[in-house]
Amino acid sequence: MDIKQLRALLAVAETGSVTRAAEALHIVQPAVSRQLKLLEEDVGIALFERGRYGMELTESGEILAQHARRALLELDRARSEIQPSNAQISGIVTVGLLPSTSDLLAGPLLDEVKNQHPAVNLRISVGYAGYLRDWLESGEVDAALLYNPKATPTIQVQPLLEESLCVVGPWSAQLSSDRSIALADLAAWPLILPSAGHGIRNLLEQACPGTGMKLNVVAETNSMNVQKNLVVRGHGYTILPSIAVTEDVARKQLGASPLSDQELQRTIVLALPNTRRIPMAVRAVASLLEREMKLAVERGDWPTARWISD
Repeated sequence: MDIKQLRALLAVAETGSVTRAAEALHIVQPAVSRQLKLLEEDVGIALFERGRYGMELTESGEILAQHARRALLELDRARSEIQPSNAQISGIVTVGLLPSTSDLLAGPLLDEVKNQHPAVNLRISVGYAGYLRDWLESGEVDAALLYNPKATPTIQVQPLLEESLCVVGPWSAQLSSDRSIALADLAAWPLILPSAGHGIRNLLEQACPGTGMKLNVVAETNSMNVQKNLVVRGHGYTILPSIAVTEDVARKQLGASPLSDQELQRTIVLALPNTRRIPMAVRAVASLLEREMKLAVERGDWPTARWISD
């Protein structure tokens, strides 16, 4: 098993065709076919099968492809870090952003990375906190924004800001910023929430025993956009930070009222891995991300957020 074989595996998996994979790799088609044959002989099992849409990975192929992506990413990172000590900061840095923060932070962060560290290749992944934590621990992201986690043997965290949550409903529900709602008042309300194990859902589940209520969850989705669309269509209400619905409220598509429960605040932290070396490029990008977040709070672009980092 070698790098050429793994690149051929991923190219065919992504294109669904040996011909298109050869074009993407800038080699001839028989060379790709040979690499796949050698790889299948090495692992002793078929990695592809012919499907409706071309070459499709088998279950074993999916497993190998998942590990191959991580291995090649680590090699690319290593290659970019091997440089003279007086060279500019460079490398591949993948940052994980929460869906509610991505619109606010992605553009300014990319601008600053380009301006200050043009040799850094920035990649941005967006996902709920549960996914981001898994990706951080597995090495798929180098740094991530999470909420409310404590430091563990696998990750180190730096609390950055606290943010209140709000009840979000259709515009016709007449929710407003000057009308607060207690969690206990939501007992009979149909709620659309992320699945168990994700940040805001965990906050709500932990607060419920104190109110004696059980959440009336009518739909679960791990997409913030789907959450909001279902609310707009009248399927129920959801719980989100105000930053996630600022534009929707301005367009009169959604309404939002703050939750009055003090414990229902999320603390956003910058998380880095404890189990591997943190390259200079990652530290540089993490510093820029922290700076952009602080500036957003100071400008008033992050409603209900309070900066708590030193």
